[in-house]
Amino acid sequence: MTEDKMTDDGRLRLQVFMAKCGVGGRRFCEDLISQGRVMVNNRIVREMGLKVGDDDVVQVDGETIERSDKVYYIALNKPRGYVCTNYDPNEEKYARDLITIRDQNLLFNVGRLDKDSNGLIIFSNDGEFANKVMHPRNEIEKEYLVHLDRKPDVEDLRKAVKGLYIDMSQPYRIRSYAFVPMRRDYIKVVLTEGKNREIRKIFSFLGYEVKGLTRIRIGCIELGTLQPGEFRNLSRKEIDGLLAGKTTLVTRKKFGNAAKRQSGQRTRREDRT
Repeated sequence: MTEDKMTDDGRLRLQVFMAKCGVGGRRFCEDLISQGRVMVNNRIVREMGLKVGDDDVVQVDGETIERSDKVYYIALNKPRGYVCTNYDPNEEKYARDLITIRDQNLLFNVGRLDKDSNGLIIFSNDGEFANKVMHPRNEIEKEYLVHLDRKPDVEDLRKAVKGLYIDMSQPYRIRSYAFVPMRRDYIKVVLTEGKNREIRKIFSFLGYEVKGLTRIRIGCIELGTLQPGEFRNLSRKEIDGLLAGKTTLVTRKKFGNAAKRQSGQRTRREDRT
């Protein structure tokens, strides 16, 4: 039996139960348990293997949690100035509060987007989904529109692709970049990792000021026309595409336009004969 399956009496491992209650991804839940922030039936629990069911009272930071049969997958255009954490005594604006649904309290952010950045972020109450999307081995792309104080030098961008050692033993790097036509101070950057404030640290290290940072894509999920503060449900096709590691849901026919041109040329030749 794998750890995410129920026993015959409907019980689950504690961290799996917490994920299904919308607390967060399984690894995040395991951290909460190890920190002594989880209680089961009024007793602090630090055991990962403990099995619980709907009859047990499970509390995280003193708040009782319950499992929900309904799962949510929501894309939000987070405005600048909002935080993605669900609780911080030093903050007042929470991104989750912008998602006005009845089960809002079950949602948690899948991945990070810092307070000074805006754009696409996904909220869900599906812990397994969150783990698959966030796990580094899946290398799901995140694309950003970066506004700099000046046009970046190509050699600097090549250094960023190769990797920069800034404040830790692991390098910060971007997967790819593309210049924005007609905007010398804008660039599109693709990442597959999720280090804290990675883009800002990279460009600051190279001597640039990041004046604006907008995430415009996660895998095959695009920000599109979603306005700041607006949210929408992901489609089943988008969810499956994201988990499959797709970067787009559009299937492009490689020779489609060429075939149409050839067909038009044949028709014109036939008309002349």
